[in-house]
Amino acid sequence: MARLVSLVERSRRISGLPGVLISRSAGNWNKDWKPGPYPVTPEEKAAAARKYGLRPDEYKPTPDDGIGAGDYPDLPLVSAESRDPYYPWDHPEHRRDFMEPIHTDYDMYGLDRYNASQKLRFSVNQMFMAFMGVMTFFVGTFFLMESRKIHWPLLPKQYPGDGKVHYTFEKPE
Repeated sequence: MARLVSLVERSRRISGLPGVLISRSAGNWNKDWKPGPYPVTPEEKAAAARKYGLRPDEYKPTPDDGIGAGDYPDLPLVSAESRDPYYPWDHPEHRRDFMEPIHTDYDMYGLDRYNASQKLRFSVNQMFMAFMGVMTFFVGTFFLMESRKIHWPLLPKQYPGDGKVHYTFEKPE
């Protein structure tokens, strides 16, 4: 591997191209990924819209509620499962395109996580009542059987024989 890197370095020097970057530096530190301050003026809003690849008329910053989203756009919540699976996505495993701005809580709404757009088959009240019905049935059956002392019959322990020895620790002669 070292030989390969040295050959590439030598060929770059000969051709006059800059040196090989082993890894691409998208940002030097985590502070480079922080959103900017909340935009107040129309110029700041236009600059923030350009920063996130949006048109100024469709850019609306996240409300300044103290969480620290800053100039990040207030995007609609669309789960990955509700997006078209047949669209030619740049990242089909996440169903999103390159440089597409994502929701601030996107990590919660991936293909393997919660689907906020899903219409539930049963309402929350129906699910709660079904749970309570099943639990009431099992707990009620337990207490009903416990109060009547209905148990499986138990026999006394059956040992091989009283006073008989079936083993020895002495060496055979």
